[in-house]
This record gives sequence, structure tokens and C-alpha cells, in this order.
Amino acid sequence: MNEKGGLMSLSDRIKADFKQAMLAHDEMGKVTLNGLKSAIKYKQVAKGAGAELTDAEIEAVVAHEVKARNDAIAIYRQAGDSERVAKETAERDIIAKYLPKQLTPDELRAKLEEIVKQGGYTQADFGKVMGEAKKQLGNSASGGDIARVVRELLAQ
Repeated sequence: MNEKGGLMSLSDRIKADFKQAMLAHDEMGKVTLNGLKSAIKYKQVAKGAGAELTDAEIEAVVAHEVKARNDAIAIYRQAGDSERVAKETAERDIIAKYLPKQLTPDELRAKLEEIVKQGGYTQADFGKVMGEAKKQLGNSASGGDIARVVRELLAQ
């Protein structure tokens, strides 16, 4: 809750958690959340002077940061650098808690089946299905997972 009695915005939650990490001398949390705050600020500046980001826009930044950590984890794992894998995994776990609850594979498939069925889409409509899926699902599933399931469904 914020001081106005409403729910905290995502930005406020991140700032509060950053402050808590500083007070607790949590170096990993402090550095990771400071980097996330910087990425959000960069997006805000890119949007324009005085513009505030919505929670959905901040979620998109968070999702991008999680994906970047997942990509780095895969690269470091392939290179056999377990120390960096552990660091990137810890950072990803700190950042990922700001994403909405992720759909299970079964939940994702069910929602995408419904979207495909309602729209009467064919294989040629992959882009349209992806657009509609991202609109309806937001950041509750990764784009890669959505694309994989959509391809499977449209191939049937």
C-alpha cells in the first residue's frame, strides 16, 4: 500500500525494494535493482520529457531484462562459467519477481487455443495471432513460448 491507501505502482515497489536492499546492505539486490531502475529511466527518457511509464510499460522493461539474463545464462552455461551463471541467475530471480504470475504451459496452450479458435486463424495469420496473444496475455508468458505454441497450433 502507498501513502494514499492504494496499491503501490510497480515503479514504487522497485524503489522501495531498492531502498530496503540498501538498508540491508544487500549488494546483489542493490546493484541489480539499480540497474533495473536505470533501464526504466532510459525507457522513460526515450518516451519523452515528463512522461511517466505505465505499469505495463515497466513490465515490458522487466521482461526485457529477464530475457537478457536468461540469454546470458545460456551463453555462460555453454562456456562452462558457473560463477557467472550463478550471478546472472541471482539477478534474474531478483528482477523476475516484478513480472506478473507466469502462465503454466497448459494454461498458455488453453488461452492460445481459445484465441486461435475465436479468430479463425490459419498459418498465414501467425503475426495477427501473436499480436492478439501479446495484447491479451501481456507479460504473463514469454514471446518465445507464445510463438512456439502458436506455431504448433497453426500447424494442426
